[in-house]
Amino acid sequence: MQDISLEQCLEKRAAGAMLVDVRSPGEYAEFTIPGSINIPLFTDEERAEIGTIYKQVSVEAAKERGLAIASAKLPALYAQFRELKGPVVIYCWRGGMRSRTMATVMSLMGLKTFRLLGGIRSYRRWVQSALAEYRLQAPCIVLAGHTGTGKTQLLQRLREDGYPVLDLEGLAGHRGSIFGHIGLEPSNQKKFEALLLDELLKLEAKKRPYLLIEGESRRIGKVVLPEFLVQAKRAGTVFTVRMPVQERVRNLMADYQPEQHAEKVKESFEQIRRRMHTPAAREVESALEDGRYDDVAALLLEYYYDPRYEHAALQYDREPIVIDAADVNEAYAKVVPLLRGWNVPQARSV
Repeated sequence: MQDISLEQCLEKRAAGAMLVDVRSPGEYAEFTIPGSINIPLFTDEERAEIGTIYKQVSVEAAKERGLAIASAKLPALYAQFRELKGPVVIYCWRGGMRSRTMATVMSLMGLKTFRLLGGIRSYRRWVQSALAEYRLQAPCIVLAGHTGTGKTQLLQRLREDGYPVLDLEGLAGHRGSIFGHIGLEPSNQKKFEALLLDELLKLEAKKRPYLLIEGESRRIGKVVLPEFLVQAKRAGTVFTVRMPVQERVRNLMADYQPEQHAEKVKESFEQIRRRMHTPAAREVESALEDGRYDDVAALLLEYYYDPRYEHAALQYDREPIVIDAADVNEAYAKVVPLLRGWNVPQARSV
């Protein structure tokens, strides 16, 4: 076993080493180093039990209980590590007992292992510092448009075709609306920032002339965008997609599948009811009760989202390039030529 710094850890990851987070499944789900796998020494329940003993009895008693639990698991843990290919970097929260135990045992069994000094806490501090000082190397092209114009679908297709897309909603695990969590697993701020920095470094290493992002607000679900990204978006070139309301409703139905999440849709609506005029809110409520989700979407677009978008559109410094399209396919066909010849075009419509 060899102890290594965070810088060495990231270098080994780039060279193909496997990163193994040995914290409990709950800790891993909350926040981890991107690309890591989870081989926990303790379950969430075992970790809670040991923590209670630590606080209520003694440190020594907690160590003894942890040793008793861990020793019974070592053969199974070794079998998991043995399946991994190449060098392995092991870490826990602070680089303490859990990672030291796992790295020592696996090393004694003949596996090539490294232990991250300072654990994931050192990585978290690095992420915070890096984002606080970060400056984008390339300008942003912002894909904007009213709710339901298929912006996320467009970005996904562009990324699949090799364009430099920063998918903020994907990193946040949340769409940019009050209903945005439905069917997804939202990120917390720590997880979002780790994924964001990792993706930015990958994208900007390719030295592309621009970065494609969606026209999000400062907050997406529970996470907040760093200031440098807010400013880059404001100063970016804006492609505004316009699409018929009927097509926007179809896009929303395909994206959210409200029939499968009826209760969550109702719960989310309750959060915005007070912001709507009473007659419109009653129409939405009636449509929800009847399961007429197409009508729900159309009403919300007319009386809630579209008026809010008109205000949000004022946040950009440049006049937009307006892209009128019947559907996502036509919008894609119009966006691609603009990107191929991109040189900060002036405001116009296509």
